[in-house]
Amino acid sequence: MTEEKKHVTYADAGVDVDEGARAVDAIKAAVAATNRPEVIGGLGGFGSLFSATALKDMEEPVLVSGTDGVGTKLAIAQLLDRHDTVGEDLVAMCVDDIVVAGAEPLFFLDYVAIGKLRAEHVAQIVAGIAHGCQLSGCALVGGEMAEHPGVMNPDDYDLAGFVVGVADRPHMLGAHLVREGDVVLGIPSSGIHSNGYSLVRKVAIEGKTVDELNTPLEALGGESLADAVLRPTTIYAGALIRALRAGAPIHAMAHITGGGITENLNRALPENLDALVDRHATDGTAADGFGEGPAWDIPPVITYMIEAAGLTPDEAYKTFNMGVGMSVICAADDVPRVREMLAAEGLTTFTMGQIVPGTGIVRYC
Repeated sequence: MTEEKKHVTYADAGVDVDEGARAVDAIKAAVAATNRPEVIGGLGGFGSLFSATALKDMEEPVLVSGTDGVGTKLAIAQLLDRHDTVGEDLVAMCVDDIVVAGAEPLFFLDYVAIGKLRAEHVAQIVAGIAHGCQLSGCALVGGEMAEHPGVMNPDDYDLAGFVVGVADRPHMLGAHLVREGDVVLGIPSSGIHSNGYSLVRKVAIEGKTVDELNTPLEALGGESLADAVLRPTTIYAGALIRALRAGAPIHAMAHITGGGITENLNRALPENLDALVDRHATDGTAADGFGEGPAWDIPPVITYMIEAAGLTPDEAYKTFNMGVGMSVICAADDVPRVREMLAAEGLTTFTMGQIVPGTGIVRYC
């Protein structure tokens, strides 16, 4: 007597191939909208093709790559069932890391790991990624959607992004150009961006219902916690590259992400110089020489989180961006020109501090 074999399909194992195909169809238009002239072919190949012809015009082209994720901000998006902005966060975290070298983002790939594939959720996520790519000027050339039944909860997902850009080596930015007496300018953040969310969840999200999170709060200027914490990360790369192409005399930049100002601005410094940042610039009482231009404003949502967590100033400046999404370092004489050229690209700047002798760290006064 023979034992009858059981028929088990891939769908029975938890992977819906048909839903995956529907997800691919749903994102095709969004991906196509990011195309650059260098993109060869489209979705569907085993590898993504991108022409390197444009690099021939450079004296010494250097490829600059970066990879990142969105972190635990995703848990809040999943809790609120709002998936349309986290893709933009993903692109921002990658392209704004490589632009600090003066690198133009060329193409982007994404990886979506998800417990249970739902075409509409993936379409929202990838639409956000595509929008971020459009803002930064890079092409979304491919990616991967991986369904993980039994490994991830059905409603959970994680994102990873990878970007490749190019810079001409003689014109690359960095600590090697920074000099004593240079000025540190800040470009405003839109809010918390994508770092510090483990603390945000602990002090402001856990224990609250979705209705409570969607309730407007006076402390946030009438905005709800949901809107404030899910506001997408500002993407600076496109505007900064256009300003650099126009000749903006910038020496170095720092993307203010995990570790706050304290542990990111120092990455733009040589070993013999410090950045002296004036915290009083945030309350209008900055010392002479620091108060030119617009004020340095800390977004209400960041102040709210600092107070909820009881952070000291040192802890706050090492956790959150404190209203600074990108720092720019230039010669003091070039400040008016840099401000004007960045303003032409829609970027406001304010004075944060100056470069002084030291050991390559960020100090505060």
